Amino acid sequence: MLPTPRSFSHIGLSVPDLDGAVKFYSEVLGFYTIMQPTEIAEDDSEIGRMCTDVFGPGWKKLRIAHMATADRIGIELFEFDGNHAPADNMDFRQHGTFHFAIQDPDLETLLEKIVAAGGKQRMPVREYFPGDKPYRMVYVEDPFGIVFELYSHSYELTYSSGAYG
Repeated sequence: MLPTPRSFSHIGLSVPDLDGAVKFYSEVLGFYTIMQPTEIAEDDSEIGRMCTDVFGPGWKKLRIAHMATADRIGIELFEFDGNHAPADNMDFRQHGTFHFAIQDPDLETLLEKIVAAGGKQRMPVREYFPGDKPYRMVYVEDPFGIVFELYSHSYELTYSSGAYG
């Protein structure tokens, strides 16, 4: 028997500027803040011990904010003490997460807002079914180099028809 599909709760993103990231994700992508930026220290508090369990000893301090999408998916933003950018922000051959996706039926307007706010367009907008269905996608970066994808339609609609055929 197959397990019941689980729902997606949240994704954690490490950013170099928490306040700038909260501003970008709220003003450009429309996410709402559910917990304002907060500083956490490596100490004996409950949250301090919990972070040490996750990151190991020596993390010192971090700042964190919690945001959410319209469909209640959480975006957990971290600004770590001593953070640094990766050498390659899209090392697709490296195991692990390399992007997430945001859905907007007017992805071209959202793309313009992302670029105007300091983000980057990584490729041309592409159609999955040119001339047949209006399903579009594009890879972008936020102003901090985090790669994500924009979809015009839901994941289920895009792939249920066999998007590569």
